[in-house]
Amino acid sequence: MKIAVVGAGAIGLVHMKVIQAHSECELSAVVDPTEAAEKLSQSLNVPYFQSLDNLLSHSPPDGIILATPNALHVSQALQCLDAGVAVLVEKPIAHTVLDALRLVNATDSTKYHVPAKVLIGHHRAHSPIMAKAKKVIAEGRLGRLVSVMGSALFCKPDDYFTVAPWRTVHGGGPILINLIHEIHNLRMLCGDIVEVQAMSSNAVRGFEVEDTAAINFRFASGVLGTFLLSDTSASARSWEQTSQENKDYSTYDDEDCYVIAGTLGSLSIPTMRLKSYTRVEDRSWFKPFHTDTLELQRADPLMLQLQHFLGVIQGEISPLVSARDGLQNLQVVEAIASAIKTQQAVKLVAD
Repeated sequence: MKIAVVGAGAIGLVHMKVIQAHSECELSAVVDPTEAAEKLSQSLNVPYFQSLDNLLSHSPPDGIILATPNALHVSQALQCLDAGVAVLVEKPIAHTVLDALRLVNATDSTKYHVPAKVLIGHHRAHSPIMAKAKKVIAEGRLGRLVSVMGSALFCKPDDYFTVAPWRTVHGGGPILINLIHEIHNLRMLCGDIVEVQAMSSNAVRGFEVEDTAAINFRFASGVLGTFLLSDTSASARSWEQTSQENKDYSTYDDEDCYVIAGTLGSLSIPTMRLKSYTRVEDRSWFKPFHTDTLELQRADPLMLQLQHFLGVIQGEISPLVSARDGLQNLQVVEAIASAIKTQQAVKLVAD
C-alpha cells in the first residue's frame, strides 16, 4: 500500500522511517511547502508535493499520515475523507475542542464509510505494555480499581527552547505537548475522566508557559488519580525513560511511571511488578503480598500503529483510537488548563 506523509518535521521524519522499514507498504510521497522537504524527497527518491491539494489531485495514495501543525489537522483530515483516502492524524486531534468536534461529527456522518477511516496517532495505545496492563486489570487480578498515581518527570535541554521559541509561550508547555499522551494511557487503564483539579508553576525557567504541573483526576468508575508533570525535573519517571520503546532516550529498568491499585493488588508500570493478595480474607497491611514480575514482550508502538493503520485502510478493523477518543483526550487537557486558570475543580460533560 502507498502511504504519503504530510509534514516533514520531526515526527513526520519518524513516520517516514517507520514506513520505509515496513514490508507491506511504501512511502509514496512527501508533502510539505519547504525547500528542505523537497530536498528530503529527492534524497529518499520519492515524489514531492508542496500541498495536500496537489497530492490528492495528482496522486492520491491509499493512506495519508498528517504530521502537520495542530491547527491544520481537522481541515486536512476532512480533505482526505472527501477524497476517499484513509488518514492517520497525529495527536492532538486538533488545537481546540470545537475544531475537533468538526472531525468527530464528520466521522459519525453517513457521508463517509462507517466507521470512517480516521485513526488518531496516540501511538502508545498500540504498546504491548499497555495491552498487558489492560489484560491484568480485565482479569480482575487487582480487584476493583481504587487509585492510580502517574508521573511524566523529565528534563528538556535548553536548546529545545532556543531552536523553537514558540515553546516558551502559551501553547508550548508540557500540558499541551506531552500530557495528552498520558491522558490517553490513563483513560485506557481506568476509564473516562469526569473531573479534574490542577495547579502549575513556571518557577524554574520563568517562561510564560508552565514547566511543572500537579493534577488530580476523578474517573467515572470512582477511581481517583494523581499526576505530576514536569519538563525541568532531573528524573527518569516518564514513559520515554521507562518503557524502553523509543531508543532515542536513555532508559532505566528500575523506574516506573504509573502505579495502579485495586482492592486485591497493585501493578507498577512498566516494570510490571505485581503485588497482590491471593485471598480476599488476606487483605491487611499486616499480611504479606504475593509478589511477581510479569513477563513482557516489547515492540515499537509506532510500527504496530502503522500495521493497524494498514488494516484500517483495508476496512478489516475499526480504528483503535477514533476521532471521538482524540476529542475526549483534548477535552481533558482543556479542562486541566481551565482548572489551573480558575483554581477550581472542573467537571467534564459528555459531548
